[in-house]
Amino acid sequence: MTSKKDLQIASLLAVVLFITGLTCYAAFPPPAPEEPVRLMFQNAAGKVLFTHAVHNQDYDLSCLDCHHNIEEDEVYSCKECHQATGDESMPSKTDAFHAQCIGCHKEKGAGPVECNSCHAM
Repeated sequence: MTSKKDLQIASLLAVVLFITGLTCYAAFPPPAPEEPVRLMFQNAAGKVLFTHAVHNQDYDLSCLDCHHNIEEDEVYSCKECHQATGDESMPSKTDAFHAQCIGCHKEKGAGPVECNSCHAM
């Protein structure tokens, strides 16, 4: 039979180990990757999850295939030029994404082209 003192020691040891583990987890997080693994685009039609590795490695696309504004190895965010609403000289961010992504998917015959294939609520 287990004594009350043994149970207290075991409980105290479990609490100490839990707190130590939690502290180590918070104090030493893994380093962030140099390139984003996945991007989540949030919009009114539903979130769109984009994975760089699939496009770069699986489909052998280069950065310039999607990012048309690379200067001196620096990639700019789409929203720096493409705003929520567009005009004749600069399409909106939504129109630019649709033209770029769906256009490439149709051209390559790979990837989704239907709304609910990319947009998830």
